[in-house]
Amino acid sequence: MRLVLDTDVIVAALRSPTGASAALLEAALEGSITLLANVALILEYEAVCMRREHQVAAGLTEPDILNFVDAIAAMAVPVESHFNWRPQLKDPADEMVLEAAVNGQAEGIVTFNRRDYGLAPKRFGVSLWLPSQVLRKGVK
Repeated sequence: MRLVLDTDVIVAALRSPTGASAALLEAALEGSITLLANVALILEYEAVCMRREHQVAAGLTEPDILNFVDAIAAMAVPVESHFNWRPQLKDPADEMVLEAAVNGQAEGIVTFNRRDYGLAPKRFGVSLWLPSQVLRKGVK
């Protein structure tokens, strides 16, 4: 299953290593799912995860967080964005997630903010799922 993880899912994995979001990263590490990401998305992961409130909540140092994001980048299949369809979404920060999904031929975007995406992903044949929904699909 080819997936793009929204930044909120990455932050949830960082802050709660036993939750569904972290289980998705473990599934990617084991090869049960394929993560897709473009450069802009990896930079977004890093910028958001480095926020002080996330560092404190996770109990991690800046080098720990950089290692965490580097590990995600190493697991992800790089996606080049050949087409920009902006604007499609209300939140400009979500545009890079949609672009990675469309250009990477993802089956879905995993996010806690499905409402922010509206109908745009469906127009491109991309589903929206919560982390727990992906795990219920048989990803371990």
